[in-house]
Amino acid sequence: MTELAPAPPLAKFADPDWTAKGERRARVKLEGLRTLWINTGSLCNITCRNCYIESSPENDRLAYITRAEVACYLDEIGRRELPTREIGFTGGEPFMNPDIIAMLGDALGRGFLVLVLTNAMQPMLRPHIRKGLMALRDKHGSRLIMRVSLDHYTSELHEEERGEATFAKTVEGIDWLAGEGFALAIAGRTCWGESEKDMRAGYAALIAARGWPVDAHDHASLVLFPEMDVKADVPEITEACWGILGKSPSDVMCASSRMVVKRKGAPAPVVLPCTLLPYDPAFEMGATLTQAARANSGMFEAGAVKLCHPHCAKFCVLGGGSCSA
Repeated sequence: MTELAPAPPLAKFADPDWTAKGERRARVKLEGLRTLWINTGSLCNITCRNCYIESSPENDRLAYITRAEVACYLDEIGRRELPTREIGFTGGEPFMNPDIIAMLGDALGRGFLVLVLTNAMQPMLRPHIRKGLMALRDKHGSRLIMRVSLDHYTSELHEEERGEATFAKTVEGIDWLAGEGFALAIAGRTCWGESEKDMRAGYAALIAARGWPVDAHDHASLVLFPEMDVKADVPEITEACWGILGKSPSDVMCASSRMVVKRKGAPAPVVLPCTLLPYDPAFEMGATLTQAARANSGMFEAGAVKLCHPHCAKFCVLGGGSCSA
């Protein structure tokens, strides 16, 4: 029996299976779990103007995940012999979580590449955190990668996003990481209308002046993220779009990654498709990676993700964004 589209007009992203024009919505299957993201909690030491997760010193909607809870997912990866190579830690600010050093050590100790997304400010520079990081560096070397959010190479535009006096503090943190020999990357934003060529040139000048071990022309060393705005009018992605855009579902982040979050007051963490959708309960896939692989609900079909959110279109498909290293 042929599946019939609902009668248009619909609002955009209102139906998980059909677009507002009545076209079948694109889906992305998990081809292999190469990156597992751990959200350490939504609390952060600063409040940014356009934080996709609305992190702040007051936002505790995502609770601090614990070392034991993370270990359960690492155990599951081992039991199921999943092809996971990378464990990413994001927040909020990961270094506010009291278990962060232990969690990093557990992931590194199991042989994973570990990527930490940080603003490199006061939480990271506390003496006991610095001591813990240096011990991990000494033991695991470049398998621990620190990616620092430096939204622009000028203090003016960086602070337009992150607030007054944040640029110098972040630069201080990067200076420390560089001086101590950590594997280092930088993440910027593309929301100021500059060409990518000009942005990379601007970062390159700053990097050279500070002596940081970052190649501004390497897309893994300097990641430039497209801006996200749920209020923006973005096109929906249909099955036909892959051919029109010359892209593959394999190119999209949810083809190779999942994220774990722990909601405030929840008895256990849950698995989500990606790092960009932390709060919407419709995108919960289950409490374990096994359940997530089989998820069937409005937003999922046998574990495949239906691209039913503006971020899916603007950041991932059209913007080509990916949070992985």
